[in-house]
Amino acid sequence: MIILMVAGGLIGFLLVLALVLPKHYSVTVAETINQPKSVVYDYVRLLGNQPFYSEWLKADPDLKPWVEGEDGKVGAVLKWESYNEDKNKNVGMGEQEIKGMDDNSIEVELRLIKPMAGTCKLENIFVEVSKNQTTYTCTFSAYARFPINLPSYLIGRHFIRKNQQQTLRNVKDILEQ
Repeated sequence: MIILMVAGGLIGFLLVLALVLPKHYSVTVAETINQPKSVVYDYVRLLGNQPFYSEWLKADPDLKPWVEGEDGKVGAVLKWESYNEDKNKNVGMGEQEIKGMDDNSIEVELRLIKPMAGTCKLENIFVEVSKNQTTYTCTFSAYARFPINLPSYLIGRHFIRKNQQQTLRNVKDILEQ
């Protein structure tokens, strides 16, 4: 009986916590890259380059993503479907579409299809620090409905931050070689 009461109390506490936690959340990471802004921007705007630096796509070494539309332009879509039998390497099915861009930013809509459907937003900002140095900032924004907002907010944000930061480091390493 005591075990049931403790378990019920814990579940009740977690549900109340999920009620007060935000359903919208974002994660922002930045990296300074020793290259002119145009070099960084031109590399990142091409969705076809993502398999070389994206930690999310690199997880499945057998993945063969493809781009539909004119790569690097509004409306271009990067699509993928992972068939890897290893759950740790299977990145599911999804797509990214360039929704907007100007000289300083690229807005991307991320649509996850499998294993769990969801739509997120990525905002990439490029700021010239000096002639040969650029700060690249990426903000990932998402919505998680109750009660999924609890693990998304408490655990998911850390996981996203870690992978996005490594993704930006990968871009830095590639462009500074």
